[in-house]
Amino acid sequence: MRYIFNFPDIGEGLDEGTIAEWYVQKGQKIESGQPLVNMETDKVVTDIPSPKSGTIVAIYGKVGETIHVGSPLVEIEIEGIDGTAAQEEALKTEPIEEGGAGVVGTMEVAGNNAYLPSSNEGLDTKPAADIKDGRPGKKSLATPVARAMARDLGVDINKVTGTGPGGRVTTQDIEKFISKSKTAVQVPQPAVTTADTGPRLEYEPLSQIRKTIAKNMIQSKHNAAHMTVFDEVEVAELIRVREKFKPVLAKENIKLSYLPFVLKAVAMALKYHKTLNSQMDIDNNRMIYKRYYNLGIAVDTEDGLVVPVIRDVDKLTVSEIAARLNEISEKARNRKLTLDDMKDGTFTITNYGSIGGQFAVPVINYPQAAILGVGRMVQKPWIRNDELVKGNVIPLSLSVDHRIVDGGEVARFLNRVMGYLEDPVSLIM
Repeated sequence: MRYIFNFPDIGEGLDEGTIAEWYVQKGQKIESGQPLVNMETDKVVTDIPSPKSGTIVAIYGKVGETIHVGSPLVEIEIEGIDGTAAQEEALKTEPIEEGGAGVVGTMEVAGNNAYLPSSNEGLDTKPAADIKDGRPGKKSLATPVARAMARDLGVDINKVTGTGPGGRVTTQDIEKFISKSKTAVQVPQPAVTTADTGPRLEYEPLSQIRKTIAKNMIQSKHNAAHMTVFDEVEVAELIRVREKFKPVLAKENIKLSYLPFVLKAVAMALKYHKTLNSQMDIDNNRMIYKRYYNLGIAVDTEDGLVVPVIRDVDKLTVSEIAARLNEISEKARNRKLTLDDMKDGTFTITNYGSIGGQFAVPVINYPQAAILGVGRMVQKPWIRNDELVKGNVIPLSLSVDHRIVDGGEVARFLNRVMGYLEDPVSLIM
């Protein structure tokens, strides 16, 4: 039998992915569980395994192409199954476990003009044929996306030859049809080049990460009432402690920055200020206060900002936090993060100071209640014990959802965090 494996729903609300690398080719024999393709999704880059053993007879999509959940990835010839058994097999939906996330694909049978989807979702459900002049007329099989594209461009989709699974019309088929018939409306593009500098505009497709960042930022701004409080903390003692232990940890290949101290201070402070470690559940008319402290760390990569999570920070030592930070930062920059690395954060910290900024207005990682921005340390005059001294000051910017957190609680939380940073020994006492 022929078995079409669709791009599965791997969880976390992902609805599309970009093909990064194919591991198989047409004619290759594969085993169940063997990786088929490496996909870049909204949050991670992950391998998609085969749910069946057999021979690859078709591959759908090229490297760099965006594939939607439910669209075909490969077609597999499975030996020893035909007839009624093939139809029964086609109507099954089998879960595959990969990396802790459920991977569920739908199964279709192609061949002998048969098309047996596991559900009607996303497919046209009109009759397969119309009667015209006493003869059955063709009714193309197509997804709503292709059908909407044809409608917008004034194309009769029933005249388009489908090259997708079971003869489905794809958007590429419509583009080819338009190109051949020359019925597409051509919009003239103004020339934007100069003789000296060449093109003045450069275009590149949006990455999955960039599209997700845009979606999440809009969601946060639309759903949370942002308020930001700024403050500064003098960290002369923190510098002394870090310099003392930095060479010790370096021998273990652990880089000790100031950020592990900030994470530990935040986790300890959250125990006293539960509203900043919570979220509002409007649908069920309740607040959710989390009694665990999983801190998301915004990491700047070439592809965009990602926020991996360090779990149970309150239970870790500063050196353990530093080691975990080194690990997830390396994974983020090498695009090795998994879905588990990104899940279940309760509070987020963004360290833009490592690049050079001082103050900012961080956008909350919705539905969390707060995000702390850490700026670049600067030297400036400071009053200590009624004396003017040279201070080493870290700027802090705390954005909160004002629906959840009141201004007084923000100030008290920041004061506690700054107290820990001014006296880092208190973090271990």
